[in-house]
Amino acid sequence: SGLVPPGTPLTHAGPSWPLAFRELRGSVRQLVSGWLHGEARPTYDPALALAHVNSVARAAPPVPRAVRARDGALVRELDAEPECAALLAVVARDAVELLTDPVARAALRQCAGDNCPIVYVDMSRGRRRRWCSSEVCGNRERVARHRRRAALART
Repeated sequence: SGLVPPGTPLTHAGPSWPLAFRELRGSVRQLVSGWLHGEARPTYDPALALAHVNSVARAAPPVPRAVRARDGALVRELDAEPECAALLAVVARDAVELLTDPVARAALRQCAGDNCPIVYVDMSRGRRRRWCSSEVCGNRERVARHRRRAALART
């Protein structure tokens, strides 16, 4: 996902790491959903979700450094093995940037695919993107549309 440079060992990652990332994802999802759908009476506590994201963002992110590779080129590596809190902070800080930037926040979209929960930032020209993936959700929609037209033509 780009949180750490390629080849960074994460052998010290514990079983609590995935849970912590899922909890953060849930808080971010709640805040994004509240923004997208303007929930007047949300089924969650928006203040609690916001407090969780802000709390996680406080930790210091992993410290990168430049080192020479075998071929002499400079490559990025981390100063020390990244801790869970540091990696979570990177994700939380990205969420804070997204949710506080009016331009980025205005580009948030919910995928128009049937039952697709994915939210994305629409960076397309004209801001008319409809699906999280044209190859997956977009293709499903086009196939369904074709089948509806074919069924109408048969009747």
